[in-house]
Amino acid sequence: MLKELNRVVVTGMGAITPLGNSVNQFWSNIVAGKSGVNLITKFDTTHFKTKIAAEIKGFSPSDYFEKNEVRKYDLFTQYAVAASDEAIRHAGIDFDKVNRARVGVIWGSGNGGIQTFQEQILEYFANNKQPRFNPYFIPKMIADIPSGVISIRHGLHGLNFSTVSACASSNNAIIDACNYIRLGRADLIITGGSEAPINEASVGGFNASRALSINNKSPEAASRPFDRKRDGFVIGEGAGALVIESLTSAQERGAPIFAEIVGTGMAADAYHLTGTHPEGEGAYLGMVDALNDAEIGPEMIEYVNAHATSTPMGDDSELKAMKRLFSIRKDLHISATKSMTGHLLGAAGAIEAIICIKAIESGIVPATINTQEVDETYTDFLNLTLGKSVKKEIKYAMNNTFGFGGHIATSIFKKYSD
Repeated sequence: MLKELNRVVVTGMGAITPLGNSVNQFWSNIVAGKSGVNLITKFDTTHFKTKIAAEIKGFSPSDYFEKNEVRKYDLFTQYAVAASDEAIRHAGIDFDKVNRARVGVIWGSGNGGIQTFQEQILEYFANNKQPRFNPYFIPKMIADIPSGVISIRHGLHGLNFSTVSACASSNNAIIDACNYIRLGRADLIITGGSEAPINEASVGGFNASRALSINNKSPEAASRPFDRKRDGFVIGEGAGALVIESLTSAQERGAPIFAEIVGTGMAADAYHLTGTHPEGEGAYLGMVDALNDAEIGPEMIEYVNAHATSTPMGDDSELKAMKRLFSIRKDLHISATKSMTGHLLGAAGAIEAIICIKAIESGIVPATINTQEVDETYTDFLNLTLGKSVKKEIKYAMNNTFGFGGHIATSIFKKYSD
């Protein structure tokens, strides 16, 4: 006998981003069209082609951890805890009044503790290859640790794991969390993703694959999705967290409901290690899968937060997929908010999910900034929301994320109604 699927709603959000260390500050700067990109301060970029990034500003670990705790966690885990703490407060959860065995954590990260890994390897060679590794080396590095730390912090005994699908990681985490709640395997799940990749290893590695922008003279304008002169993405850091739960759980708690998750889609490009399919095959299939799951047609989508990283091949293939799916839809607003935040890699899907939810809640579509020259092939059929945010009532919003390896993850959020 088939069980009826639970409805899934979002009741809390948290953000640590290059545009603010709270959801309100983040959203305010997104609406204002501000850029979080500037010259890198975390290391000496003298010998690097790329000297720009979207760094977190004003983050203090002591706001979230006791002094002796900080050394246990890589920065990507610190960001995860900070964002999840805000989301939990936002959702008004009293863990003493819920069944902790029914509360889970699913977290995503593409790189895990890459800063810790770099530091430990450098230290090993600096010490003449003496194996004096930090006892926290492995738990600081591995990508699953944020989900474990969040559960330990709050005594949560429900399902607990992490997703790794490169830049689709946090959207995959949200999708998994949604499906487990739909199936009744959990009542409430803290989900999202975090990344702390602004270091020599990451920037050098992405430079080697020619993925990063080298527009060092104009940092704030370097991320320019869809623009003819785009030259690569701008690396960013941070975290986004969502509290999602069954509608029944939310109603029983008297929780605020900010949106409903109604569709999830996954696919694969099956094409190249780092390049997207030239015709956007995986992107198209993922969006179709999400629409089918939501049981709606493409005409119902009013806003798409595009993956649009500002790479020549990636942006083009996504636009081709959207043209194939949506045809001529000048009423469909699309925006590439990585033009403001940079690309948070595995955390991108989570902060962009928050943008979708806030767009639905506020009736504001954020802009694609910096983009000046767009191929007429696309401006003739899509509204890329260039320059300034616009007022628009939104019922359905779609969030696209794609990762190295051809991973595709798409989620659809709906304005909540009884």
